[in-house]
Amino acid sequence: MKSLSLSRILKNSKSFRNGEPVDYKKEIQELQLKMLRIQQGIWHRKSRAIIVLEGFDASGKGGAIRKLTEVLDPRGIHVYPVGPPSLEEQSRHWLYRFWTKIPERGIIAIFDRSWYGRVLVERVENLTEKQNWKRAYSEINYFEQMLQDDGVELVKVFLAISKDEQLKRFEDRLRDPYKQWKLTKDDLKSRKKWDDYVEAVDQMFNETNTQYSKWHVIPANYKHFARREILRCVTSELKLCQDWIEQQAKRFGKRSLAEAMKSLGEETESL
Repeated sequence: MKSLSLSRILKNSKSFRNGEPVDYKKEIQELQLKMLRIQQGIWHRKSRAIIVLEGFDASGKGGAIRKLTEVLDPRGIHVYPVGPPSLEEQSRHWLYRFWTKIPERGIIAIFDRSWYGRVLVERVENLTEKQNWKRAYSEINYFEQMLQDDGVELVKVFLAISKDEQLKRFEDRLRDPYKQWKLTKDDLKSRKKWDDYVEAVDQMFNETNTQYSKWHVIPANYKHFARREILRCVTSELKLCQDWIEQQAKRFGKRSLAEAMKSLGEETESL
């Protein structure tokens, strides 16, 4: 697998010279339609998909999730914001709380942060012993391999923002009374350990960027650019589901009411 390095991306100023897309609204609408077709394909095929979004505080995960789900049927998608484990969850294996959120057939699950907290925040903030987070890499790889073997489509995305851009977004949140709730003391404390987090992300990529479960890193200093690229990434990775539903639509085409009712084993008069 191609080597990924967040520290290298952050040092390369060209990584953040993307700017905002010119035809943003049009491109987003086209990609969201693809996302809807993907959801329809997943529902009818009774397959499953998991989308993992990771990134530092204020990297744009929430906005990306809104764009991913904006036109989808809410009955077919579950969004899980991941925080600290509950007391009950702490008494079990650390992956237990994620096993309980694996989607049923026909459903897409989106994780706003995920099991990677074990090797990121828990590592950097010393919330678990070193032997535990070091062992977690192999546990994660085995976990994701089992998901893939069981037919779950897995897409992992990391949103990369610069330290200066994070500071700007923090300041914007502090000024806006409607966004202040997004910022906590822990967020401010984490900034002081920026280099430790970058080092942890680099090792995470090195240990868990595998052939069956690769990472997609998206420069996220420009929000519109990042949201478009996330949609491009997800729709590309799940394209087979879109292709399937479109093939089914072409195969059956538009049918008369009588034909549609017959396919359901009913007569038109029963309407």
